[in-house]
Amino acid sequence: MKSFLQEVLQDLNYSPKEISNVIFLVPSKRAGLFLKKELVNAFGDHTILLPEIYSIEEFISKLSGLQQIDSIQALFEFYESYLQTFPEQDKEDFETFSNWAQTLISDFNEIDRYCIDHKSFFSYLSGIQDLNHWYLQKEKTKLIQNYIRFWESLKEYYDAFKNRLLSQKIGYQGLLYRKASEDIVNYIKEEKRTHILVGFNALNNAEQLIFQELLGANMAEVYWDGDEFFFNNTYHEASLFLRNYKEQWEYYQKHPFRWIGDHFSDKKDIQIIGAPKHVGQAKYVGEIVATIPEKEMENTALVLADEGLLQPLLNVLPDTVRSINITMGLPLREVPISGFFEQLFDLHKHSNTKGLYYKSVVQILSTLPAFRLLKETSRKLIETISRNNMVFVSLEQLKEGCSDKKQELLELLFKPWEDVAVAVENCRILITQLRDHIEQEDHQIELEYVYRFHIVFNKLSALIDDYDYLKTIAGLHSLYRDILLTENLDFSGEPFSGLQFMGMLESRCLDFETVIITSVNEGILPAGKSANSFIPYDLKRAYNLPTYREKDAIYTYHFYRLIQRAKKVYLLYNTESEGVGGGEKSRFLHQLAIDKRPKHNIEQLLVSSDVPKLSSDPLRIDKNEEILASLKALSNHGLSPSALTTYIRNPIDFYYKYVLGIQEMQEVEETIAANTLGTVIHNTLEVFYKPLEGVVLTLEHLKQMKENVAKEIQIQFKETYSELDITQGKNLLIFEVAKKYIYNFLRSEEKLVNSGSQLKIVAIESNLKTELNVLELNFPVYIKGKVDRIDELDGKLRVIDYKTGKVTRNDVVLMDWDLISEEYKYSKAFQVLSYAYMQSMHVAESPFQAGVISFKNLQEGFLRFGTKQSVRGKVDHEVTAEVMDTFLIQLKKVIIEIFESTIPFTEKEI
Repeated sequence: MKSFLQEVLQDLNYSPKEISNVIFLVPSKRAGLFLKKELVNAFGDHTILLPEIYSIEEFISKLSGLQQIDSIQALFEFYESYLQTFPEQDKEDFETFSNWAQTLISDFNEIDRYCIDHKSFFSYLSGIQDLNHWYLQKEKTKLIQNYIRFWESLKEYYDAFKNRLLSQKIGYQGLLYRKASEDIVNYIKEEKRTHILVGFNALNNAEQLIFQELLGANMAEVYWDGDEFFFNNTYHEASLFLRNYKEQWEYYQKHPFRWIGDHFSDKKDIQIIGAPKHVGQAKYVGEIVATIPEKEMENTALVLADEGLLQPLLNVLPDTVRSINITMGLPLREVPISGFFEQLFDLHKHSNTKGLYYKSVVQILSTLPAFRLLKETSRKLIETISRNNMVFVSLEQLKEGCSDKKQELLELLFKPWEDVAVAVENCRILITQLRDHIEQEDHQIELEYVYRFHIVFNKLSALIDDYDYLKTIAGLHSLYRDILLTENLDFSGEPFSGLQFMGMLESRCLDFETVIITSVNEGILPAGKSANSFIPYDLKRAYNLPTYREKDAIYTYHFYRLIQRAKKVYLLYNTESEGVGGGEKSRFLHQLAIDKRPKHNIEQLLVSSDVPKLSSDPLRIDKNEEILASLKALSNHGLSPSALTTYIRNPIDFYYKYVLGIQEMQEVEETIAANTLGTVIHNTLEVFYKPLEGVVLTLEHLKQMKENVAKEIQIQFKETYSELDITQGKNLLIFEVAKKYIYNFLRSEEKLVNSGSQLKIVAIESNLKTELNVLELNFPVYIKGKVDRIDELDGKLRVIDYKTGKVTRNDVVLMDWDLISEEYKYSKAFQVLSYAYMQSMHVAESPFQAGVISFKNLQEGFLRFGTKQSVRGKVDHEVTAEVMDTFLIQLKKVIIEIFESTIPFTEKEI
């Protein structure tokens, strides 16, 4: 295989003297390293002076004359300029400011990279906000005035920030690009050497301007790396940018466009592998790598779309891998010690006069760093907290009985941080103490971890010294997290030796015969639509700023370019559905199957973890006389629909809960549980509707209910959780969810009434109990339950069961009656028909309707029970006497099985 870089050098065909006198521009530093290697190989027989090779960012920095600053320094510099802009106005503290400033800096960066006229842009953006909030023109509160002033001030914020940075000859990335694009004409006047632009794809406007100026001055040659299969397909995103440049750049009206190769259609063996989670992918990658001969390792790329796979992969590499080169750093947030400091910050952020919350203390004492420092003391303290049921713990209680040395360490960990300077200093001392312990254990990698965190806290200390804005521990924690995002643990090694680990962006310009890409899932590759920005989508389109569409096209190019010259390709995706990037394989994998060429051999595999299956028989409980006596007592008391569906789900659960009376262990609820949310919603609706039994519902009734939603839900929560705070955190969110559910439900009721329908409330939370005549049993059997609501809609009786979980129409439509008594999937239909049967025994009215109102699926309205004869058959929603008789057969079947002495309670696999 001839690589792209080899093809470029061959096409240039420069002499040793000529090659020394050109300037190469490449997309990344890594591409520059590989280019140097190819230059050495190409001119190995000659002594040459290597040409200047710049990554595009290095070239931009040189051209602009500015030094690029990181996002943290940019944030502080922006705050300095913010304080000096409109000094007569009230200013936000740094912590509040940083919540929106980072997003705004990111927008400034994008505006500059694309050389947008910021004056017209911010004027346009401010105008949009005015239109969006025109109804706020009268009687503006101070909050609204500040909001509008913010949008009107964006231009001034930008100008002040930009001028401050330029005065110091520093800048964020976008500012460097704008300055470079402004200075390119002067650069061309002074620099006469030829520039070779290699392997670029998605260029921002500043880069496009610079490249076109160089081409127009006859000072550049551009080598694109496209493929005719994508380039000639106008709908294929892989060549979206290259097609645009060919069509739009004036240079290409008179000059050929190079290059569009034909490598994707070459012979390739492609495996698409689905594996569960990071562990499953890592294990399979290890098996793939074990089959690769050692001599082919350096021509093998292991590309990680998700950096979180780096550590699992390093742990599974086979012994045949003698050397590796890792171009991507390990994010410090992935390092084990980061969790220790995260927990420490959380503890001190939430400390109060009651003391330290026991869970936070136990979490810290359970970490490896704490055990290293405190040894057995950490275990003993955890036992003391548990034994004495200490919900809140004081520092004095922790120190009691400890040595002086241990007391000092406990103070470092748990003494309340008085201010941010004390917090950082304590963390630095802890780092030093940890370093001393790890040095004794001779753990080199962990020493490197500690060293990197020493740098992080030194950086925090320097920022606190230089800027006095940080006042709170919460603000310090936020800044600590931001720094952690920018810091990596870099790996050193021979850049061309062994298996090549890299991220997607590091693969630009590089080619490998064997390519392994992991985490090829939606939400990772491509990354999806998420982006923090104040700029509306339509405004981005109007100013040709990139949106998720362009970002998807960038990912598409990198994906296809990486595999277009490869001979063997392994593409792995996570099959597990939890979390971002789980379960759904990337659209690229589907597209690859569509793009299959005649010489492509595509194989799809699904692998699973080798989890040994326990060979145990299902649990069986035979029904003795004592159990049968308990069942008879239960039958006389009454079986509820939920008890019967518990039996259908798993007879053993029914035995534990209803025969033995074993309930789930009650635990302290620190946040509102899902079942309690359901209780609150049911109780609130009962308060609203119970007084209306026998009354036709009116819009005035519903209006009064809507006005009292928040108040009544608060009352219901207080009755359930007398001490629980529902004004913040998760509980506030759940409180808001309950409000939204009930408010949306009342709106749906309004629509019914507004449409002219007559809705009469018959009964609310009605207790029903009915005796079943079961000939096979020689004792009475009762079923009982509380039906949420019975009403009449335009004269048609409806039996309604409320569900706070999600229910769909398919859950309450039957095609095979036997399934309702055998499969838990149809438990909702079973329950609502049980209520319908009890109601029909009290009020003989037929036909009527029965169904569910699902608060998570209100858009589908009343989900009526129904039957149909075939998959595509018409659904009959009428509950007739015939339907009740058919259901009664299934109901009795379940009850007979429960009471039959010869049928044991047998565990079902769930």
